[in-house]
Amino acid sequence: MPTRILPAVGDADAVRSITTLLSQLPDAEPVAPVTDSTQLVDTLARLAAESVDELPEVVVVHERIGPVPALELIREVALRFPAVGVILVTSDASPGLFQAAMDYGARGLVALPLSYEELASRVQAVAQWSVGVRRHLGSGGDVFTGVGGTVVTVSGAKGGVGATLTAIQLALAAQASGRATALVDMDLQAGDIASYLDVQFRRSLVDLAAINDISPRVLADAVFRHDTGIALLLAPGEGERGEEVTDRAARQVVSALRSRYEVVVIDCGAQLGGAGAAAVEMADKALLVTTPDVIAVRGAKRVVRMWDRLQIRKAEETTVVVNRHTRSTEIQPPLVRKITGTAVAATTVPAGFKELQGAVDSGRIHELDGRSTVKQALWSLAGELGLAKAAGGDRRSGRFRSDRGSVSFRRRKDGGG
Repeated sequence: MPTRILPAVGDADAVRSITTLLSQLPDAEPVAPVTDSTQLVDTLARLAAESVDELPEVVVVHERIGPVPALELIREVALRFPAVGVILVTSDASPGLFQAAMDYGARGLVALPLSYEELASRVQAVAQWSVGVRRHLGSGGDVFTGVGGTVVTVSGAKGGVGATLTAIQLALAAQASGRATALVDMDLQAGDIASYLDVQFRRSLVDLAAINDISPRVLADAVFRHDTGIALLLAPGEGERGEEVTDRAARQVVSALRSRYEVVVIDCGAQLGGAGAAAVEMADKALLVTTPDVIAVRGAKRVVRMWDRLQIRKAEETTVVVNRHTRSTEIQPPLVRKITGTAVAATTVPAGFKELQGAVDSGRIHELDGRSTVKQALWSLAGELGLAKAAGGDRRSGRFRSDRGSVSFRRRKDGGG
């Protein structure tokens, strides 16, 4: 059986040299190369959705791939697609880089300039390893091999536009519809999800920041299981410790969560740091919440342009959600779309200060009445985004199967833990 090899190379000259050499290997079947990290992950996800057998046995990652750095990309591929063997092609063949590549999940390293003998040897060894892993998977081994859960980031055009409320209600809707859901507070210095949901906690994102290999048990120890069933991974209580969560740590955490939950909702707040940027870059859906006023819409435009300059997210890959919408305001969704150059969610969220105030002040936003127009809109938004599946309910009414968001839970005496 031929060995399928997928090159991931951003440099045009390197693409030609690598693909030419790969095509000369015995029993090799190089497939069309991908030119950036996003295209690689998307390609593997599409193939994995069909079957693990559709995945290439070997992925060759060039050191200058982007926008995600090569080592970080290798870690994500290793976590999400463990049946794929990754080889790093690099001009630095030092023992330090070799060890780092192995730590990140690579199965081999080939030095530049490429040598036919070295490349053939590495590809053969990695392909044999991959085939062995697939035999194990076929025998019923408990190894995650799927495309992974849907990751949605929620960012604010500026502070106070409702990003946290949006993230919480999207997660509640997904959980209530029967999907295993995690809610992450990546607003590392000013995160308020714990306050909104009336929980006290001991562990946070910081506890995962220094861990190189986040196993299911380690992840389970760090999350807080809320009464609603949502798994919470919270921002540190001491805001200054947020600096410990690097972009590398954020990528690892997001990849680990994606492999364990059907839906992962991440509140990134309104300030962009390395961790938040990494999350937005990795997200399947990136939401940007704004209100229909000049200052907020200008803020949304500024964020979109910044994401584009930093190669985090293209405007057309971002969806703006208009919160506190009224028919009388001069700024309507079509104008927001024109100004920002993004998609705009069909579902708008109405202004509902009075219906929210009691639930927010008591820290019981999960008990928001099912008749709330804000809740109905946000749960409809969850349906529009494909995060929640209606079952015996009406999305427009804000009710899904097991609509626990409108059930009153008894306050826990210890506040959680």
